[in-house]
Amino acid sequence: MIDPRARQLVDLCAEHGLTVGTAESLTGGLVAATIVDVPGASAVFRGSVVSYATDLKVTLLGVDRHEIDRSGVVSAAVATAMSAGARSALSVDVALATTGVAGPGAHGGVAAGTVVVAAQVGEIARTRTLALPGDRSAVRSSTVGEVLGLCVEILRERR
Repeated sequence: MIDPRARQLVDLCAEHGLTVGTAESLTGGLVAATIVDVPGASAVFRGSVVSYATDLKVTLLGVDRHEIDRSGVVSAAVATAMSAGARSALSVDVALATTGVAGPGAHGGVAAGTVVVAAQVGEIARTRTLALPGDRSAVRSSTVGEVLGLCVEILRERR
């Protein structure tokens, strides 16, 4: 079944001639997979960086190591830097990013279900910090919906 938020994202990007990409940590490629499930996604979707390991956030996405040390990997600053890094690395107009702890337990002092999503459309960047309920699968699935929804919200405001 096609996620309606992914359909909206693809349609809005196509309507405005925008390209899209993702930088994913805890979702491990689920955001990209959800987008490419939409027929016609190839017209707008360029790719994804799955940077599950912290060092890859630095080397592939250009996230500042000092920011990670200061804020932690599950932070608005890191999520924003991931989306900016994806825009640059993938040469896209629109970038979505996810970071967080899916569980089952806490990681690095951060509770399971703590998630930060970011969306960047041109120079407009927004993040949302969430406390999502459920098991690992539910947290990851909910994260996909949240980041798609945030991006669609920004795209609609730009009209």
